[in-house]
Amino acid sequence: MSGFPRNARVTRNIRVRSLLFFLLYNLAGIIHSVICVLIGPFLSFKKRHVLVNLWTRFAMWLLQWLNGVRFKVEGREHLQGQAAVIISNHQSSWETFYLQLLVGPQATVLKRELLWLPFFGWALALLKPIKIDRGKGRAALKAVVQQGEDRLRSNIPVVIYPEGSRQPPGRIGHFNSGGALLASRSGFPVIAISHNSGDCWPARSWLRLPGTITLRVSPPMDTRNKDAKTVTREVKHWIVTNYPGELDKMDND
Repeated sequence: MSGFPRNARVTRNIRVRSLLFFLLYNLAGIIHSVICVLIGPFLSFKKRHVLVNLWTRFAMWLLQWLNGVRFKVEGREHLQGQAAVIISNHQSSWETFYLQLLVGPQATVLKRELLWLPFFGWALALLKPIKIDRGKGRAALKAVVQQGEDRLRSNIPVVIYPEGSRQPPGRIGHFNSGGALLASRSGFPVIAISHNSGDCWPARSWLRLPGTITLRVSPPMDTRNKDAKTVTREVKHWIVTNYPGELDKMDND
């Protein structure tokens, strides 16, 4: 099973609770997304963010109460300053939800196809995401820089997952340069985030495994007078060094 934690022990109880989570989470998401699409366009951006993420709060509460997943955040205070480019590793859908609660409002860089998804995508479109077409490399980078700088100058943090696709636990993939390019050209700082969400919410799996997801937040990193390659290298080094678990060194050199 791709992306599944090594040595994970899956009991019948875990399977039953995971199935219940899957059903309740999706049912609530469908109902709530319809409400958001009907009400959201008439609200301010900040109020839309609060409305859309009521479902996110429910999902995180359900994950803790039903599936025994705990969350631990280290360095939360680093997110209280000016707008920044927030760059995180990517293992599951969990971080895309939880960071909406930790950093909000925000603009997330995402592939445009996500906005076409019934219900969920329609609600997501209300949050001013930076949508890109991955098949158009230069155009996608241009969109990240242009739209991202507009959001940052409006004091809206930009969140990006430079690996693009979700990685298995213990692995940090190749970093694309979009977020680093945005930061270096705009002069806004970067905040790096490292976490192990795949240990409890494996990618491409309906199972939810009990345990603790630790999320570590870096101090703001100055990007002035640095090129995108330097920023990428510094951010990836911080994420690898501060990863809350064991990394496969062969995959992360």
